[in-house]
Amino acid sequence: MHKPLVGGSDAVDPATPDPARLRRSYEGGDLSESALPADPLALFAAWFAQVHDSGLAEPNAMVLATASADGVPSARTVLLKGYGPHGFRFFTNLTSDKARDLAGNPRGALVFPWHALHRQVRVAGPVVPLAREESAAYFRTRPYGSRIGAWASEHQSGVIGGRDELERRFAELAARWPEPDATSTAPDALAGAVPLPDFWGGYRLVPSSIEFWQGRRDRLHDRIKYRRDVPPQAVDDPAAAGPWTTVRLSP
Repeated sequence: MHKPLVGGSDAVDPATPDPARLRRSYEGGDLSESALPADPLALFAAWFAQVHDSGLAEPNAMVLATASADGVPSARTVLLKGYGPHGFRFFTNLTSDKARDLAGNPRGALVFPWHALHRQVRVAGPVVPLAREESAAYFRTRPYGSRIGAWASEHQSGVIGGRDELERRFAELAARWPEPDATSTAPDALAGAVPLPDFWGGYRLVPSSIEFWQGRRDRLHDRIKYRRDVPPQAVDDPAAAGPWTTVRLSP
């Protein structure tokens, strides 16, 4: 029978910090209905700019949650690579766990964990693949090493024999597509060196809800949720989506 814990951790090492005793009071921010824009993307853009200007590392890092066709959930951190009326964009290996989840259950949720500013944003909605041309356009902007790395990790989340295997594959691909001369004046000399893999591409999460969370004193946090209907045709035509409405949620 499991012995009840007085603290919050049953770690073997008594010097390990007890998570139940880690607390911080959130001060200095608020989120009121009177200050809300009609479009949640306007508020997201303002918050994103503030996070970026604060110097927080990887302000575009977000947790992407998916579930398989039979309902098994999984989550991981990915990077936001664009947002706008059509949704929130990210890119990944198309053989990955997340891609398999989205193939069988094309819905997802995002969390932007901007803890340093006592804020987080939650987004949920259907997810659709990006056009091949859009993925190729983004892929060309990636650093040379990142493009080679995408090829080297062909079966993302698959088991490999060791890091040596991965580095050997990277070296083989770098020899196949040598890094171009940075001083070259040829059009797209750098961008065109490494082609887009068939197993790599992007997705777009079309928001049906966006929640803004602002930490407040005594855990009386502000939570404002925008929501709307997103019929199938709205996935490609934002004008076909329903109007945004807002509600305040209990913290």
